Amino acid sequence: MTGTDKTAAAHAPVARVLPLLPVAHLDREFDYLVPADLDDQAVPGVRVRVRFSGRLVDGFILERAPSSDHPGKLGWLDRVVSAEPVLTEEVRDLVDAVAHRYAGTRTDVLRLAIPPRHAKVESEEWAPRPAPDVAKVDREAWSAYTHGVNFLEALESGRGPRAAWQALPGEDWALRLGELAGVVAATGRGAVLVVPDQRDLDRLVTACESVVGADHVVGLAAGLGPSARYRRWLAALRGTARIVVGTRASVFAPTPDLGLVVVWDDGDSSLSEPRSPYPHAREVALLRAHSTGCAVVLAGHARTAEAEALVDSGWAHDLVAGRDVVRSRTPMITALADSDHALARDPGARAARLPGIAFAAARQALAAGNGVLVQVPRRGYVPSLACAKCRAPARCRRCNGPLSLPAAAGPDGAGSPTCKWCGVADTNHRCNACGARALRAVVVGAGRTAEELGRAFAGFAVHTSGGSDVKSEIEPGPKLVVSTVGAEPVMPGGYGAALLLDGWALLGRADLRAAEEALRRWMTASALVRPHGDGGQVVVVADSGIPTVQALVRWDPVWHARAQLEERTEVGFPPAVHLAAIDGTAASIGEILELAALPDSAEVLGPVPLPPGERLPFSSDEPEPEEVERMLVRVPRADGRALAKALAEARAVRSARRSTGPVRVQVDPLRIG
Repeated sequence: MTGTDKTAAAHAPVARVLPLLPVAHLDREFDYLVPADLDDQAVPGVRVRVRFSGRLVDGFILERAPSSDHPGKLGWLDRVVSAEPVLTEEVRDLVDAVAHRYAGTRTDVLRLAIPPRHAKVESEEWAPRPAPDVAKVDREAWSAYTHGVNFLEALESGRGPRAAWQALPGEDWALRLGELAGVVAATGRGAVLVVPDQRDLDRLVTACESVVGADHVVGLAAGLGPSARYRRWLAALRGTARIVVGTRASVFAPTPDLGLVVVWDDGDSSLSEPRSPYPHAREVALLRAHSTGCAVVLAGHARTAEAEALVDSGWAHDLVAGRDVVRSRTPMITALADSDHALARDPGARAARLPGIAFAAARQALAAGNGVLVQVPRRGYVPSLACAKCRAPARCRRCNGPLSLPAAAGPDGAGSPTCKWCGVADTNHRCNACGARALRAVVVGAGRTAEELGRAFAGFAVHTSGGSDVKSEIEPGPKLVVSTVGAEPVMPGGYGAALLLDGWALLGRADLRAAEEALRRWMTASALVRPHGDGGQVVVVADSGIPTVQALVRWDPVWHARAQLEERTEVGFPPAVHLAAIDGTAASIGEILELAALPDSAEVLGPVPLPPGERLPFSSDEPEPEEVERMLVRVPRADGRALAKALAEARAVRSARRSTGPVRVQVDPLRIG
């Protein structure tokens, strides 16, 4: 370096840059000198290129400083990629919070939060827009919910209320959420609405546009092309579109002056990010609401235990309808053997896949000229064990995990049931519900349902929805619609009946959330049926004595969520505790646990084989290890941050050592096993 260069370096300002590096131990800021010709462009939040270890890498400027504390020689910014400050201060704080919450790196979170740049789109002209004029809000519709109008008034006054909203059956939930967003947008603030899939996104965008106009709404989804996605993302950043509707990654949308964030159907697994650090959109929304003070709504027909925990703690409030309104809006819901008279008339109902009461409901709806929705479980659920007498899921006496037969049991099923969480065999298992010893496999079979119904109801059209052919809407009329769970099309005016088949396939899954998921799926389908006053009927093929079925019959998701929360609190599972799943080889898991300074309250469960259906914790170009295991670590909620910090530091040390062997760390994963 010449004398002139040394003088320039001594007086050059400094930029603190976060390079986008793929290794955990380099997840920190580095100081770089700013050349004079880049001084005006190099502002916090812009993309830059810097030289790191001899190669050029991308990064973001986090802040500017007059000097650096680093005693050594500093490098220079190579160039400013774009003068657009795409990393706002609010999103930067959110990225930090998400990385800390999920034991991840900021680089991974930034890849989820900020899409790749498209230079041509960035150079397009734009102009700020005034706040939209909102069409009249249907206050009568909101008055059906206790304190619903008060919630609207709180949004109009600029406050940040927090609520768990349970939409009534037949409710135009998209229009109601559009009204909330419109009320916020009219005050000059922004709103972010997150949905699980493209069908919900299209419906909600249409509803929001009907409230505020198309110029103020953008839809964000991964399926958009690079230019379209970046154009819409920039509209959110610049405030030209005050309402952002999108799938899970849109929860990071850089909407200025955020006033409302909504997550619809937060129990849907699509809202959980499959890439590191595996955040859930609901948790990101809560972190964002906590830091900004904006309003937040967790909405859906059903309710998760996580949402109920927020209500129980007082952080959020109920936004539900009174029982008289619920009764008037729900269809008539019937379960198997819900009376001795029904069981006497159809003694085979408990064993039949389509009992007599289901046939009767379908015939009645078709005769009245209405459609019939038939919901069947999606193929591929993992078989599990249940009590042969009462069909209650078989659970481990040590950790309450699901029991299954080991793979080495052979085709005859010989072998002791083994816990899929802690790996302990239970040779003397007794059912926790009835005390019986016998076990049975929960078998799932949804094939040929459409063909069977076509023969049973000759003369009526049979439509299917699911897999690669998911229908958003179907014309009304006397027809049967066979749909897998989550793919139920909307029928204008509502279905005349819904048949919810193979209830045991949902309830009997070896999953902590099996009951919650079953009720959510059932309620989503039942909400598409007409009220009982208009002849709407729902038949669920499951025993009426099961609490989950009772919650559906009474349409009481709050009671069911509270019961689920109490059960998980009793046995020590999320959301009552924080839990981390560590997947990898035995050596890599052992190294992580050895390096991690776990809290004293930490309890280690396992190891067990990686649950079937889970993605392997390594990329396709890496050599496949002989065996992949899972270890669980759980701590009380108060120690959740300490657990995440310990695991993140252990990953960083392992990265610095360049340890081999795949390993994946997930904090509060959606599926434990």
